[in-house]
Amino acid sequence: MSKTFIRKSVSTVIAAAMAVMPFASNACTSFLLKGNDGGFVYGRTMEFGLPLKSELIVIPRNFAVPGVGVDSKPGTGLNWTTKYAVAGMNGLGMPVLVDGMNEKGLVGGLLNAPNTASYQAVSPADSAKSIASIQMLMYALTNFATVDEVKEGFKKIYVNRSIIPAYHNSSAPVRMTLHDAKGKSIVIEYIKGELVLTDNPTGVMTNDPAFREQLNNIGNYANLSSVERSPLVINGASFVPPSSGSGLHGLPGDYLSPSRFIRALFLTKSVPNTYTSAQQTNTAWHILGSFDIPPGAISLPASNAYGGGAGGVEITEWTVVADNKNMMYYVKMFESTNVQAFDFKKVDVNAKEIKHYNLNKPQSYIAIN
Repeated sequence: MSKTFIRKSVSTVIAAAMAVMPFASNACTSFLLKGNDGGFVYGRTMEFGLPLKSELIVIPRNFAVPGVGVDSKPGTGLNWTTKYAVAGMNGLGMPVLVDGMNEKGLVGGLLNAPNTASYQAVSPADSAKSIASIQMLMYALTNFATVDEVKEGFKKIYVNRSIIPAYHNSSAPVRMTLHDAKGKSIVIEYIKGELVLTDNPTGVMTNDPAFREQLNNIGNYANLSSVERSPLVINGASFVPPSSGSGLHGLPGDYLSPSRFIRALFLTKSVPNTYTSAQQTNTAWHILGSFDIPPGAISLPASNAYGGGAGGVEITEWTVVADNKNMMYYVKMFESTNVQAFDFKKVDVNAKEIKHYNLNKPQSYIAIN
């Protein structure tokens, strides 16, 4: 298959999907864990009020990608050829990533930010230097190996205000979190039409408000600790906590974005530092269980920005854990509790086409007897 045909095919799919489907409106929680062997493990959940029908896709090196320009058409923006192979999750059949990891261990995802995301006002003359917001992660992972490279790279391009007609004729309102193989983390936002690059010392990311406000909120929970509290003594009388868990008493347990941010922060910072990267993958699944939304816990009207323009029950559609030392990418879909493992070391990085993997497998159990 020629590159010309591939580019036309990708352009057609992107154009069709942008015309008829709301795409990257997702509410999620993400974090990074450090292994004692120099590796890092990334975890994230994907919540949505509309079925995303995500697949795992693999994008090879030297693949032509049409940039979406200011007119919302593929090919009129910054077209590029991929430098690095990437594996990750798409949505609604589109050849665009909402989560993923590249061959250099750069890993991350797009997170919903409908109350703050506002992209750059790009003139038609500069359209060829711009991409759509839904292309941010794909651009980052296919072009850069480190967070520092991403910083410099995004200073040289624009993210335009191209629209998705079915998404209220607006841009996909997202921000991006990224972590590299050395453990550096960054959050990329577009606020009031300006690029905002923020180093992320916490490794944690959720949704609105702006990331700087999420960081400022941490101080309100400075009293929390994983260490158990001693009994309170008043006039010689001792008052003992009713059970273990007193150190984190007051840790937010609801599903609001600021609450999930604080919960993810304290759960990840409490993890023992003696675990290998492989062991941290198991830790990540335990932490992610704190953010799994049971069906019915959140009911979204169609007017809610987190529902993708459709009323319904918001669920955790899928959960990802990525080990960027051992180059493993794990996925658990809503339909089952099975964890599916994708070995990046087996990827044909020089393939000629995007490869799709259907992850909707039936529930399976390990037989005991």
